[in-house]
Amino acid sequence: MTNQPAFPFVAKDKTGTMINMGMDLRDYFAAVALPMAIQEMNEAESYDSNDAAIVAYQYADAMMKARQSND
Repeated sequence: MTNQPAFPFVAKDKTGTMINMGMDLRDYFAAVALPMAIQEMNEAESYDSNDAAIVAYQYADAMMKARQSND
């Protein structure tokens, strides 16, 4: 499975039809997981914003992998 768009849409502007693929699914999963990653960092009393982002993407990658195994 590829990293698909999370919110694809088609919009028209003055020049014709423009396709905007929106946020990709991996980034969406990471954004959703980020609050949990921050909470984990706070509970561990070792909060670092880079660490929280890395953990969020680890969750996102796990979700992407789970989607692959269900196909």
